[in-house]
Amino acid sequence: MFQESRKLAALALPLALTQLAQVALTTTDTVMMGLLGTEALAAGGLAIVLFNQLRTMGVGLVTGLGNQVAAASARGGERSELRDLVRAGMALATLAGVAGALLMVGLGHLLAWLGQDPRVIELARPMLLALAPGLVPCLWFQVIRQFTVGMRRPKALVWITVVSIAVNAGLNWVLIHPFGLAGVGLATALVYLLSFLALYAITRRDPVLAPMLALDAWRVRPDRLRGLARLGVPIAATYGSEAGFFSVVALLMGSFGAAALAAHTAVNQLVYIVFQVSVGLSHAASISVSGEVAVAGYGSAARVGRTALVHGALVATVVAVVYLLLPDAVLSPFLDADPAALAVAADLLVVAAVLQYFDSAQNIGVGLLRGLDDTRSGFRMTLIGYWAVGLPAAWLLGHVAGAGPVGAWVGLLAGLAVTAFLLLVRFRRTLGERGGEAVRGAAR
Repeated sequence: MFQESRKLAALALPLALTQLAQVALTTTDTVMMGLLGTEALAAGGLAIVLFNQLRTMGVGLVTGLGNQVAAASARGGERSELRDLVRAGMALATLAGVAGALLMVGLGHLLAWLGQDPRVIELARPMLLALAPGLVPCLWFQVIRQFTVGMRRPKALVWITVVSIAVNAGLNWVLIHPFGLAGVGLATALVYLLSFLALYAITRRDPVLAPMLALDAWRVRPDRLRGLARLGVPIAATYGSEAGFFSVVALLMGSFGAAALAAHTAVNQLVYIVFQVSVGLSHAASISVSGEVAVAGYGSAARVGRTALVHGALVATVVAVVYLLLPDAVLSPFLDADPAALAVAADLLVVAAVLQYFDSAQNIGVGLLRGLDDTRSGFRMTLIGYWAVGLPAAWLLGHVAGAGPVGAWVGLLAGLAVTAFLLLVRFRRTLGERGGEAVRGAAR
């Protein structure tokens, strides 16, 4: 277990730091939006939810690139194969980024049909317009990231993590005064562009990676693009199912009023921070499982899964203790000026302390299945857990049972718990079946 922990941590740490950089952008944005008032925080939170929905699905489309690169590298694949994979990733990211940006602008005009406060909608639209262009460089960054992770050389990500946080904070401070919420969105979009350029420049200087770093997406081989899309579409659907679940819950919270939506935005952002650590563990475990399965190391793959889950639970425990012992210190940077929103957020934080265990487990479960090239099962499990269990529970507890925002979050917790259980059972069963097939094949 100790050896597995070291190997997993070596890959997961830079990935988790990169994820924390991503969430640091929206966390900084959330703090700055809180300075503009409760309505601005509610509107900005809604814009960020919609942006994260499309960004998450775009990231899902190219996430399989890391697994394909890892498998090709383990097999001793040639440079030309790896270059083709990177080209396919860039082509897919460009298409998804442009389509997502256009959709984001369109969503700004549909919010009135979703029961949101007119003033909140008015404030959210300019931020959506400012955020939209950042989606393309955000996904380009993810392509190079997946390539470096698949090659097990993700160290450059750490430096970009530190710098991007500081740059985002500075740009937020400069742009929020003349442009309001739109300035916050513009700052985030610029940071995505600068992060991509920085990662590209650093990767070009790596003698191992540079020969395979092909950004000429127009030369992509159609078969490579189709192969990556076949693997990526179910991942995007899985990520989209999860993000969509959270987006609909955000809309549900908005139906309780601006204070409830602001409280949800703040606590959800805190949960999102912890979620990024599990994302790092999920990606690292996924890449490790792909490598082990490629050489029939099914027992090692099972140990990778257990190690990732233990690490995720340890992080969740530490954070839960902080939530429960220091709720005012955790929430005051977001909601110090609004006692009503702060009171709701304090109740939600108690639910969040338990919820994040299941959130971490289901995220790691998706990564473990991806390591087995089983991306469709993850999507099916999320449909059951989130949409058949979680969303009805959130609605029933929140509105029908009268438990309000806390009831909606208990429903959110139930959806994550069921999803985590289904994913981990599926991983264990599939891994056991493949291991048994390998043994029977060797016997023959």
